Amino acid sequence: MPEQKSPPRLLVDGPYGAPAQDFRNYDVLLLVGLGIGATPFISILRDLLNNIKLADELMDLSMETSRSEDSSNTFSVSTASSNKRRAYRTSRAHFYWVTREPGSFEWFKSVMDEVAEMDKKGVIELHNYLTSVYEERDARTTLLSMVQALNHAKNGIDIVSGTRVRTHFARPNWREEFTRISAKHPGSTVGVFYCGKPTLAKELKKLSLEMSRKTMTRFHFHKEYF
Repeated sequence: MPEQKSPPRLLVDGPYGAPAQDFRNYDVLLLVGLGIGATPFISILRDLLNNIKLADELMDLSMETSRSEDSSNTFSVSTASSNKRRAYRTSRAHFYWVTREPGSFEWFKSVMDEVAEMDKKGVIELHNYLTSVYEERDARTTLLSMVQALNHAKNGIDIVSGTRVRTHFARPNWREEFTRISAKHPGSTVGVFYCGKPTLAKELKKLSLEMSRKTMTRFHFHKEYF
């Protein structure tokens, strides 16, 4: 306005970081993506594998160098490996991809196969869930489950997703999954990261609080809606 002598106030809201960007602060990751919500977690899985692979290579190199007479190289490589492991705390991840449409598995087919192939030490557990099919113990899916199991055992390929990751039917029993993870990682701090619709976020947050009280494993919940 012409009569205004001072500049207007400018209010800035943000920027906001993605909740999953702090995943390196946890011992174990529990990643849950609904449909396209799996997108932010794919890069996390690859980053996790690449960093663990690099740390292992540095450790192997350190052991080889320690046998040589060059003590200065031994110190530098050992220090680099040690610093890498301290900077990257995460050692395990459990990834759950839940979708209604079988065609959705085509989105990240190559990435899922790449992760399964790179993960020689079982660092990452991959779980695909197709909710548009009756659960596995239902009589209506018995034949499909049998064919699926036989083909996966023979060829290593899932007939539903077309990847090396076997597809489960119906929705996950989240209480059972939380119980299994807490038993597998006692005393660890688990980062629970969810990307999807708000409905499931309430259940995951509730279970994170409950299991943190009842077990020795601590679950920290983070969400992102799409």
